[in-house]
Amino acid sequence: MSVLASERSTSWLAKAGLRPTRQRVALATLLVGDGQDRHVTAESLFAASEGGIEKVSLATVYNTLRAFCEAGLMQEVTVDGNKSYFDTRMDDHPHYYWEDTGQLTDAPADQLEITSLPEVPMGTEISKVDVVIRLRRK
Repeated sequence: MSVLASERSTSWLAKAGLRPTRQRVALATLLVGDGQDRHVTAESLFAASEGGIEKVSLATVYNTLRAFCEAGLMQEVTVDGNKSYFDTRMDDHPHYYWEDTGQLTDAPADQLEITSLPEVPMGTEISKVDVVIRLRRK
């Protein structure tokens, strides 16, 4: 792990007020250490962590991803109602879900226009609109 990646990860955790435990720093480094945005599943992050110095269980990966989401560092994108991806990019933006590979990628936000939404039930408000565009190759 490079010093810059470690510093970037520790700073990312600090901005959310999360204590930089060894396991959190190890997972944060995989997520944001190179400064790039990521879309990961708990399983893919666990697999990426297996070669690292810090040993992390799959349960810890799930718990840590939930903590990162609750702290406002990541957002969860659910596909098919039961498959969750975790996105380090926090602005509102649409996604492509590639059905043949199971990959989630960013879609161009400047090409999406939502002109209206349905009325919501009384006593509720819209908290967020997720746009996932499912793709399959011809």
